[in-house]
Amino acid sequence: MKFDWITNTVFNLRTLFQNDPNVFVAGDLLWYPVEGDNKICKAPDVMVAFGRPKHHRGSYQQWLEDNIAPQVVFEIRSPSNKDAEMETKFRFYQDYQVEEYYLYDPNKGQLKGWLRGTDQLHSIVPMHKWKSPRLGIRFEQVEKELYLYYPDGRRFTTHEEEAKRAETEAKRAETEAKRAEAEAKRAEAAEAKLNRLKTLLEQQGISLNDDIFANDK
Repeated sequence: MKFDWITNTVFNLRTLFQNDPNVFVAGDLLWYPVEGDNKICKAPDVMVAFGRPKHHRGSYQQWLEDNIAPQVVFEIRSPSNKDAEMETKFRFYQDYQVEEYYLYDPNKGQLKGWLRGTDQLHSIVPMHKWKSPRLGIRFEQVEKELYLYYPDGRRFTTHEEEAKRAETEAKRAETEAKRAEAEAKRAEAAEAKLNRLKTLLEQQGISLNDDIFANDK
């Protein structure tokens, strides 16, 4: 469940910013905020860095990224994540200037969010129908189910839904291609029939065009 949430969120956020070359979205990528200290690091389940190019990275070394910290971070909690671990992550994001932090536990249906004020992260209440200032996406929770929506109102899709959509589009394109091919064959057959008729009439000394013109008179 956690893996699906991570991959689906990364996929949809990359889709959202696909036309912006300077928004970097990654999943489970180590982030090193301090040069020279590789012990200070975390790998957010999902992170978004505005002002950074999309190219592949083995890790996010902040001093090589114009010292820009990821502004938005998501964590998807699983049963194996202990409270102490989540508290450590929160302090890390607090200390290293994350602007928006979202924590979702799909097993319990619990959603929490924090937004940076002047000096620290403050809890967002309520989270239902919250709109991310940075991302423009909307959070909606129906009972224990969380749904994310694009700025234009479309719901985030899953890989399964996207695969079905692509399959439907492929079938539609195939049907359209077959229809166009059949139409072309019908037109070709009609033209061949007309040419045969012209040939037969000409063999009898009748010009099809002349005969049409004579009838018009």
